[in-house]
Amino acid sequence: MSIYTRKGDSGESGLFGTKERFPKDSALYDALGTLDELNSFLGLCYAQCQEEPTDAEASAMVRGVQEHLFIVQAALAGSPKSLSHEEVTWAEERIEALMRTVQPPTSFLISGATVRSAQFDFARALARRAERAVIHARSMQALTDPTYAYLNRLSSLLYALARYTAASAGKQESAPTY
Repeated sequence: MSIYTRKGDSGESGLFGTKERFPKDSALYDALGTLDELNSFLGLCYAQCQEEPTDAEASAMVRGVQEHLFIVQAALAGSPKSLSHEEVTWAEERIEALMRTVQPPTSFLISGATVRSAQFDFARALARRAERAVIHARSMQALTDPTYAYLNRLSSLLYALARYTAASAGKQESAPTY
C-alpha cells in the first residue's frame, strides 16, 4: 500500500470534500501545517507526561487539546466539524485551576526550569503562531467564533501548564535580569 498519491507534485493540494485545488504555500495550508506542527509537538508533551504517574492531569489536558486541534484542522480543511463555546469553557476552567496552584507571576519568566515546563512554553509559542496563521487564513476558510476564542485561550492554557509543571517539580522559575 502506498501512502503517496502524486497529486500534490505540482505544488497544489485539495481539501476535504472539494475538488478545488489550492497552492501549498497559501495561508490556508500554512495554518493547517502550523496546527499540525503544534499537535505533533503536543504529542511529545503527552508522551512525556505519560511517563510520570503524577502528571495524569496534565496528560489528560494535553490529550484534550490534541483532540480539539484535530477538530480545528478538520474545520479548516472544509469539514462541517467545529469547536463550540463548551471547548472554550473547558480551556478556561483548566487555566483557572492550574493558576490557582502556582504563585502568580509578576514578570516575564525565562523558560527552562524543567524540560517539561520548557516544552509547554515552546508549545505556547507554537500555539500563538498557529493562532496567527489561522487568523491570516480566515479569508480563505471561515471558522466559528468559538474556534478563534479557543485558539486565543490555548496559549494561556499552555502557559499555565508550563508554570504548573515547574512548580510541581519544585523548581523556581526566574525572571530576566534585563
